[in-house]
Order: sequence, then C-alpha cells, then structure tokens
Amino acid sequence: MALRKIFKDDDEVLFKKSKPVEKFDKRLTDLLEDLRDTMKDADGVGLAAPQVGLLRRVAVIEVDDIYLEMVNPQIISSEGEQIDVEGCLSVDPSKNCKVKRPKKIMLEAFDREGKKYKKELEDMAARAVCHELDHLDGILFYQKKYKENKKEA
Repeated sequence: MALRKIFKDDDEVLFKKSKPVEKFDKRLTDLLEDLRDTMKDADGVGLAAPQVGLLRRVAVIEVDDIYLEMVNPQIISSEGEQIDVEGCLSVDPSKNCKVKRPKKIMLEAFDREGKKYKKELEDMAARAVCHELDHLDGILFYQKKYKENKKEA
C-alpha cells in the first residue's frame, strides 16, 4: 500500500475529534493497510487516522505479537494503573513524558469488515490502545502528563 505523511503536533487536525466510520469499504481497507505500513516504516507501535490527516475513528497498534485494527473503538472497562514514559510519532521526542494509564482494558471495536469484537489487553498493549484512542478524541499524550505528588517532610 502507501506510506502516508505523519502530521506533527503543530497541526490542528491532531486536536480535533474524529467522526465514526459508517462505511466498511475498500477505502477503509486501504486506510488500515496504509496506517500499518506507515507505522512500521516509522518504527512505531500505533498510529491513528488523525495522525495522517483523516478525522475518522480508525487506528492500529502492534505490540509484541498483538496486531489490532480498530474501527470505532471504545474502552468498555478498565482496571489498575500503570505509569510510564510515552512518546508519539507526531510529537518531538523532547516532549516525551510519564502518563498514567489503566493496566488492563476491555476494548470493543469493529474490524475492517464491520464485525464487532472485544479484546482484553494489558500492560503495553493497553497503553498503546489508550494512546491511540486519545488521538481519536483530539488529545495528545503530553496533555495527560503525570505529575508526581511529592510530599514535604
């Protein structure tokens, strides 16, 4: 398929909410393929449609042996917490920072054919899904920077 331009965080498209996908067609399939190819080429673990300039609720992740195509995804439950440093293909690495995310999530989404699925994910895969879903809502990870509470003695 095709490699697409990854938009950077000085572009307003990354701060807008994406619209749900209504048509499960060849254009959607092409977008999913392009997202995966672009993500792999950029050495990322996830990529959302807004990062390539399209305000559609579509994203992909690939963490370890888990590859997911997510269309109209939502997190239907979460538990626990994890705090770790995040980065993003759309953001300069100098802005990498700690973000608190759920340790485990239950994802509900559609595949490229329009079939609904649920998937339980934890650790890095859960973090990646949460990160990409934030993109679909116009939120970048550094807007959720974790601030440690330091108690004075």
